[in-house]
Amino acid sequence: MPDTLPRIYLIRHGETAWSISGQHTGGTDIELTEQGERNARMIGTRLKSLVFEAVYTSSLQRATKTCELAGLGGQAIVEQDLVEWDYGEYEGVRTSDIRKARPNWNIFQDGCPGGESPAQISKRADRIVIQIKSHGGNVALFAHGHFLRVLTARWIGLPVAGAQRFLLNTASISILGFEHNNREEPVIAGWNECVQG
Repeated sequence: MPDTLPRIYLIRHGETAWSISGQHTGGTDIELTEQGERNARMIGTRLKSLVFEAVYTSSLQRATKTCELAGLGGQAIVEQDLVEWDYGEYEGVRTSDIRKARPNWNIFQDGCPGGESPAQISKRADRIVIQIKSHGGNVALFAHGHFLRVLTARWIGLPVAGAQRFLLNTASISILGFEHNNREEPVIAGWNECVQG
C-alpha cells in the first residue's frame, strides 16, 4: 500500500450558453463557449504538475472538450455514469421558472418528472465512488455540477439531499481525499477552486 492515499480531482466542465442562462443542462449535448474553452485550458495549466493514475470523463461534449483542452484527453476513459442528472421535463428550464409552478421544488429532494430521482442518481454516484476508491493513484473526473455535488455527498456518507449545500461553479476544481491517510475516513480536501482564463 502506498504511503499516501490518492486524491480525487473533480473538474466541472467549462462555461456553456446554458450555464450562463441558468438552464438545466442534462443530456442536451451543448458545446463550450469561447470563455469555457479558455477556462478549460487554464484547468490544464493548474493540473499540469500532477500525475493521474486514471482520468474519466462524461460522454457529453462539454466535459470531454474540457478534458481534451486541459491536456488529459489522451488518457481519458469515457464513463457513462458521470453524465449529468437526467432532468426529464425540466431539461432546458431554469429553476426560477420551475418554482413558479412548484415553489418548494428542490432537485436534491424531489428529482425531476420524467427524469432521474435522487435515489437513481445516488446509485450512479455510489458506483463511481466504489470505482475511484479502488485506485492507488490520483484520479481526475471531468463531469457536471449536479452530478459532482451528489458524488461528493455520497463520498462523505451524506444522502443526496446533502449535495444542496455544495455550490459548484463551471471550470472549477474540487478535491476529495482521506483524513489520517485512512481509506475509512473520506473527506473533502478542497472545494470549488474556480479557474479563469
